[in-house]
Amino acid sequence: MSGTTIEPQTNAGQPPPGDDHAFLGHPKGLLTLSGLEVWERFSFLGMQAILVLYFVATAHEGGLGMADNTAASVAAAYGTLVYLVSVAGGWLADRILGSYRAVLWGGVLIAAGHYAMIIPTAAMTWAGLGLISFGTGLLKPNVAAMVGKLYRTDDERRDAGFALYYMAINIGAFLGPLVTGWVGEHVSWHWGFSAAAVGMTLGLVQYVAGRRHLAGREHAAEFALAPEPMRRALRMAVVGTVAVAAVALALSSAGLLTLGSFVDALTVISVIAPVVYFVVMFRSPRVTAEERGRLRPYVVLFLASVVFNFILFQSYSTMILLASANARTSILGFGFPASWYASALGAFEVALAPVVAALWVRMGTRQPHASNKIAVGVVLGGLSFLLMVLPTSGHSGNDYKMAAWWIVGSYLLLGLGDILVETSGLSASSKLAPKAFAGQTMALWFLSLALANGIQAQTVKLYGQVSGPAYFGVNGAIAIVAGLAVIAAAPWLRRTMHPVH
Repeated sequence: MSGTTIEPQTNAGQPPPGDDHAFLGHPKGLLTLSGLEVWERFSFLGMQAILVLYFVATAHEGGLGMADNTAASVAAAYGTLVYLVSVAGGWLADRILGSYRAVLWGGVLIAAGHYAMIIPTAAMTWAGLGLISFGTGLLKPNVAAMVGKLYRTDDERRDAGFALYYMAINIGAFLGPLVTGWVGEHVSWHWGFSAAAVGMTLGLVQYVAGRRHLAGREHAAEFALAPEPMRRALRMAVVGTVAVAAVALALSSAGLLTLGSFVDALTVISVIAPVVYFVVMFRSPRVTAEERGRLRPYVVLFLASVVFNFILFQSYSTMILLASANARTSILGFGFPASWYASALGAFEVALAPVVAALWVRMGTRQPHASNKIAVGVVLGGLSFLLMVLPTSGHSGNDYKMAAWWIVGSYLLLGLGDILVETSGLSASSKLAPKAFAGQTMALWFLSLALANGIQAQTVKLYGQVSGPAYFGVNGAIAIVAGLAVIAAAPWLRRTMHPVH
């Protein structure tokens, strides 16, 4: 035991012995955690599918009356905040709350945020989004960690277990926009938010009901701070929160803190945070020369993730706005809300993930290197935007309607790209991270997502200010060039990324 941390109890809070193969040959705790993720993604992405439409709807329509580009920028800033907070969420679980309680309280905050958004006032909307941001920051990084605790490091079922877990994520991503989208566009936006609230509540109920099947569910943090450092950390957190709130209130009263300046501040933080993180790792005496050599290719993969997710996250902002204004909302005579297009992404990932996994198994040692998988994913993301140049071209006004298949086709490319980037990128991250920073792999990955959203928050301000072909064409071309650059660097990446294959 050291003076700053308390060693973990390795045998505490283990699930019953009969659980080990109780769920499709996997630990029963996987069912509990996968069920939670179905409902968390149902609520998070269901709400996000209608959020930008709520922002642009007029006051008469029950919305906030924002311009399209402002709405997209604010939605991206919300995503930036979610992933920045996620970096702290992992530390809080490790040092103070413990994974089980971090996920529980994160879920409670998310549900409270969705319930707050039911109240039809702008103030409650912002309060709700704040609660959801902090709740997701607690929940998201720690659920995946709890899945890992269900298996021994050498358990051959581990990868298959994570595959089932990610399948659950995409099921939630598919179902959420279907329910919240229909309720939001046919009843009211705030009733749509209530559907998201109910979904998160159901997730919490089944999480608590299945807690005995979870490994590491003891209340203490795994690497808890000793009593005095913990009290000091809590004091600093309280003082810091009060100080930030006081400064924000003063700036707001002086007219200096506006929605636009808040968005800009989050973008700046999203740029600075990963730069500081990488500088610390490169300069750390705990990082060996060999590990430092593997960090260089990781920077390339980190930037590739930023480029791809910059495109991916717009599937819930600019693409939804485009679908709402300029895409037909009927297929084979069946009409549907514009927000349902967001469900296509989850549907394609549910359908394609097993196919891609089977392909890699079949190819064995002949499958592409991880860097090439990521690069192809980035190219597919670029192509999904480049495809939109065709239906948005040749129109003098904004009153045209494109066939639904254009949006669906774009999401097909994006879904396949997401499977390649996320699975290969996260796996490579865990293997390339220096041992001294191995526990912060997820934090680094979340910083790439935060940076992608931060850049998006600025770029989408051009949406509607330039032509559709120019907006989608330039952004898509940049992503394709980035993907091809990673492919061109493949020989160097293969040589420096050992032991990643």
